[in-house]
Amino acid sequence: RAFMGDLNLVTLIVIGINVLISMKGFNDYSFFEKYKFNTGAVRRGEQIRILSSGFLHVSTAHLFFNMFTLYFFAYIVVEKLGNLNFVIVYLGSLILGNLLSYYFHKDHYHYSAVGASGAVSGILYSAILLEPNLRFYFGIPGYIFGVGYLLYSIYGMRANNDNIGHDAHFGGAVGGYVITLLMAPILFQINTLIVGLLAIPIIVLFVLNKTGKI
Repeated sequence: RAFMGDLNLVTLIVIGINVLISMKGFNDYSFFEKYKFNTGAVRRGEQIRILSSGFLHVSTAHLFFNMFTLYFFAYIVVEKLGNLNFVIVYLGSLILGNLLSYYFHKDHYHYSAVGASGAVSGILYSAILLEPNLRFYFGIPGYIFGVGYLLYSIYGMRANNDNIGHDAHFGGAVGGYVITLLMAPILFQINTLIVGLLAIPIIVLFVLNKTGKI
């Protein structure tokens, strides 16, 4: 299948919520500060931030990039799993992405992050699992892009030299992977090789973490 998008009602609602909450955050500093992901605040009991931060963005460019990516992949997940399961994958990936961020930054009290990247990564990974023949720019197969994306995220987590929440990207992708396989276990039979390939970066991260390399 070619790399293309299709806008349905549930995708439109999710994009609309992201736009409205992000715009509020752009114009209201105290609102942004109250609902962004922050390790210290979460440790103090403000768990709502694990969810709310996924609907805030730092700029219109950040918001546009995430929503543009979501637009391209959401239709596959909606088409294959249905509206409700699409929302479950989206929110589950968002939360798992931020929980992984929390795990890696639990001692960094000032660590903050915002953005739908974890949720979008989960939808991206779900779409690749459901449609392995998906083609990206220049004809790159979806599963190759998915593995490369996660390996790059691991590199970003190790280098820690930019302001991108690579751990949330990674956690979100793992969320999309696990939730989709729970919803459609038939994928283990029909797309066995793809399921195995997409697991490689997850195993690499686990090993790096266990050996203290990350």
